[in-house]
Amino acid sequence: MTGSEQRAPTVARIHDYLLGGKDNYTEDGQFAESLLAVMPDARDAVRASRQFLGRAVRFLAGEAGIGQFINIGTGYPAAPNVHEVAQDCRPPSSPPSRVVYVDNDPVVVVHAQALLCAAPEVCAIRGDLRDLAGILDHPDVRALVDPGEPTGFLLPGVLDFIPDEDDPRKRVEILMAAAAPGSYLVLSHATEEEIGVEVAGGVKELYADATVPAVFRSRDDIARFFEGLDLVPPGISDVAAWRPDIVPATASRVIVLGGVGRKL
Repeated sequence: MTGSEQRAPTVARIHDYLLGGKDNYTEDGQFAESLLAVMPDARDAVRASRQFLGRAVRFLAGEAGIGQFINIGTGYPAAPNVHEVAQDCRPPSSPPSRVVYVDNDPVVVVHAQALLCAAPEVCAIRGDLRDLAGILDHPDVRALVDPGEPTGFLLPGVLDFIPDEDDPRKRVEILMAAAAPGSYLVLSHATEEEIGVEVAGGVKELYADATVPAVFRSRDDIARFFEGLDLVPPGISDVAAWRPDIVPATASRVIVLGGVGRKL
């Protein structure tokens, strides 16, 4: 991307920069470099989170037999994408996995529609976790996702940018209440567990100049998002330590915790 006008950095473009992508502006790169100066492990944490998502999707599509996914907060395409991982893990005799990509950034959605939605089993829509009816009742979602069938709901690094006043726990509760039994929640979230309050405070201060605030939550707070669900071993852990037997993970300090929970 190019352009000289001042733009507030966005999470999607910052992460794209940290992952080595090209869908970012100068302001996003400058922000990311400032972030790395405050928290040098930030790039490793973003990569580890992305790898966690891939391993979780492999588990769901393969071992758990999930055939449909809704990825909320998809960000810019970064291979391997969810539908690619899910299709790769499906048995040859099974129908293709169905995947809905959701993001509240209209530019991200345009990119996803152009680059990811080549097959009829994949679509991308604009939506926000704070408006679940707008996602679940969207005609493209209704056409692709069977609400009576178990679904993999993917929330990678989304709740990190939803402050308490927007009641993210309630959003997750509503989402899983609407899910069929046997559905799964995949969630990752930044924590202060090892980086400390001073570094976390520096990150929050930086994100005050971005389009959304940064939110760190404790392990206990993150565990509450899974209340009522059956956690898949090893439970809530450093994203790099969640089932590394599936795909090797990038190690870093514990910055992001992740987990996978099943609705009984």
